[in-house]
Amino acid sequence: MRTAPVEEVPVKEPGPRRAAPALAAFAAVRLLGLAVLGGWSAVAGSSPYTLLSARWDSLWYARVAAGGYGYEVVLPGGAVHSSLAFFPLLPWLERVVAAPTGLSYGAAGLVVSAVAGTAAAWGIFAVADLLYGRRAGVLAAALWAALPVGIVQSMAYSESLFTALAAWSLYAVLRGRWLTAGLLAAGAGLTRPVGAAVVAAVWVAGVLAWRRGERSWRIAAGLLLAPLGAAAYVLWVGARTGGGLLGYLDVQAGWGNGFDGGWAFARFVGAKLSSFPAALAGAALIAGVLLVLWAYLLCVRRRQPAALLVYGGVVVALALCASGYFGSKPRLLLPAFPLLLPAAVALARWRPRRAAALLGALALASAVYGAFWLNGSGPP
Repeated sequence: MRTAPVEEVPVKEPGPRRAAPALAAFAAVRLLGLAVLGGWSAVAGSSPYTLLSARWDSLWYARVAAGGYGYEVVLPGGAVHSSLAFFPLLPWLERVVAAPTGLSYGAAGLVVSAVAGTAAAWGIFAVADLLYGRRAGVLAAALWAALPVGIVQSMAYSESLFTALAAWSLYAVLRGRWLTAGLLAAGAGLTRPVGAAVVAAVWVAGVLAWRRGERSWRIAAGLLLAPLGAAAYVLWVGARTGGGLLGYLDVQAGWGNGFDGGWAFARFVGAKLSSFPAALAGAALIAGVLLVLWAYLLCVRRRQPAALLVYGGVVVALALCASGYFGSKPRLLLPAFPLLLPAAVALARWRPRRAAALLGALALASAVYGAFWLNGSGPP
């Protein structure tokens, strides 16, 4: 007996009323994180607003929004940090918000992140609700908000915007809405380099649908649309720098970023293990990597749809196997929400009070860690 494709199965659309519990849980976790950050910063003598909107990558996005591309910093060793490393969709949206409101670009970035974070939680709910039911959807959105580096969702960073576009693109794939999936994938490709994960997910799902006999111009159009955002920006950077197709990779190399299969990360962890007490941090890093890999294995064993497996796998591979700043790896894993779905399904079987207690503990731990993190070394 042939199994009906997802789009033929009667389902309830994830409208505002159906998604309300997930959005409320997301908002509660994020407000807790901001409250703890405010209290911690008051004691530390720092500014929560500055930490969220005007440090690290937030400053680079604001510079692009203010004056376009072209800003560079030449380090003592000769390396060049160029604003071309930062994809344009977030700065564009910062301009859109700042122009009519008079907000600074950093403040506009916080507005964009707040809206995008809500949209991301909604999209995560929609995917989990479609596959596993409403309760699992609510828990998936709450777990995403309560990740250890969840505070990034409230910063003027591009993670929330990217996750929103990725989640809704994957939902569109699962519902067979190929034009929507392709357009959202193109938007994701204009947001972060890891937009390649969304493009790959759309392509694999489209090819599989085509092989199943679900052939239409919409699938072909969606596949053609998906890579346009990333391709357009990478080609533009190549033309601007004179580096051709490899121009963007040269820009990233100036930041010390590249893809070496995880060799640099392995050496970094090995160096930690060679001395005490740094060995404790090294052991924690190993445990974290094993946890991520175990979560992905669960996704495979529980037969998540191919689009989610491809997307999650590419996000994990790019995060763990990149040679850039190692402190950013937890942040780079933030968009990998499919890894949370097995945990959400398991929690959905618990009694509500027990699940709520665990989520509350996770949210509090995330809030404390986020406040500590931003008042310390930060994302960057």
